[in-house]
Amino acid sequence: MARIVVVGAGVGGLAAAARLATTGHEVTVFEQGGTVGGKLGRYVHDTPAGPFHFDTGPSLLTLPQVFHDLFEATGAKLDEYLDLVPLDPIVRHVFPGGGPTLDSCPDPVEFSARIGAAFGDRASADWRRLWRHAERVWTASERDVLRRRVDSPRDLAALAWRLGDLAAIGPGRTLRGLGRRHLTDPRLRMLLDRYATYTGADPRRAPAALVAVPYAELAFGGWYLRGGLGTVADALLTRCLDLGVVVRTGARVTRVDAAGGRVHGVRLAGVTAPVPTDVVVANVDALTVYRDLLPSPRRLAGLADRSLAGFVLLLGVRGDSGLAHHTVFFPGDHDAEFDAVFGAPGRGVRARPAPDPTVFVTVAADETTRPAGHEAWFVLVNAARHGTAAGAVDWRRPDLAEAYADRVLDVLAERGADVRDRLVFREVRTPADLAAATGAPGGTIYGTAGGLLRPPNRGPARGLWLVGGSSHPGGGLPMVALSAQIVADSIGPAW
Repeated sequence: MARIVVVGAGVGGLAAAARLATTGHEVTVFEQGGTVGGKLGRYVHDTPAGPFHFDTGPSLLTLPQVFHDLFEATGAKLDEYLDLVPLDPIVRHVFPGGGPTLDSCPDPVEFSARIGAAFGDRASADWRRLWRHAERVWTASERDVLRRRVDSPRDLAALAWRLGDLAAIGPGRTLRGLGRRHLTDPRLRMLLDRYATYTGADPRRAPAALVAVPYAELAFGGWYLRGGLGTVADALLTRCLDLGVVVRTGARVTRVDAAGGRVHGVRLAGVTAPVPTDVVVANVDALTVYRDLLPSPRRLAGLADRSLAGFVLLLGVRGDSGLAHHTVFFPGDHDAEFDAVFGAPGRGVRARPAPDPTVFVTVAADETTRPAGHEAWFVLVNAARHGTAAGAVDWRRPDLAEAYADRVLDVLAERGADVRDRLVFREVRTPADLAAATGAPGGTIYGTAGGLLRPPNRGPARGLWLVGGSSHPGGGLPMVALSAQIVADSIGPAW
């Protein structure tokens, strides 16, 4: 039996802790915040009409089988803890210039028919061709990458992929290039580009293999959890406690002791004596691990911070908007948005708040989240990370956040979703706020190393492992849960 310390009680940390405890290890979780869940945050705003409940992190669950597997591996059933509600549409897409909207769904035949009805037969045929390509990429990725360790780019090159798999994955191609190759309708290209941002990446630079992301969402469906996605954290915490895991909140790990190249302890803020341990599982951003917890200049140098953050509005709205659970309002100029959000430091172009951003709106049809006759709106726009470098924005600058909130509401009004005269309240969450609340460097949503190839799960010292969205296989709830499975399997059972 190994003594294992998990640093951080996000989904990855709790999932790893539950799996490791199931196999006989002695597991302690240290979480710097007052609650568990990490970026899977929740917020309640009380009003005279009643409370409004918000998920302030993920708002969609995909690949639910990953969580079924997780709970079964720890001796439980997912349905005993969580109430999954399938969504149709998964996402409603509203394009610039008016015209038809497009509702995505998990039935590929039906979705193709919806594309045909909205954009014509050629667009439908294009999508079917892209879908076949995406299925090949998903199959190769799920089999060879997502469920196994990838410790270096050489590991990817050494995989026994068939030639057809390599052709589908398209090393060196971008997601933008893939869209231009397969899709003639600019609206479908815009839809495909959006999925790069779900990994924190710019579609003009993101690898074409990210076409697996829309495939996973559309092939296996999108799900809401009654009571909000924060219930995932509650369920995992319950599993951990039932399995004997010790979970300590308000305990910040400041250092990993690894003299001689092997982990032997961690240091806690305000505590003199180290906590002895045989293994550390770090569920914090890889940048934090290699900059602060176990300084590793070589690994730190490889973390190019170009990942997305998010600017959020939490709105209490009177009346019924008629919106789908998820609605995406696209801008007229997608590239101008990416130029603003990512900047171009090499060309002397600083990042800035995008004046005409894509706006993501989540309105859950869940009576437990809002007073009768009202809606709780979670509004997200892509944003540059917080900071003072050319590729960042100082979101603490006086009046910036409120001015940009006004702009986002104006953009929604321009796109047919004007709620300015129906607001009960609004609250603003900037990347700086996310950084302060969760420790995410710069407030990046998907980890600082956005894109396809993330830092490896195995750390540079024996006994150090990384889980979570900033490490392999990437961001998003199912990928984070898979990272926990990879690490737990690599550590192995106590017996």
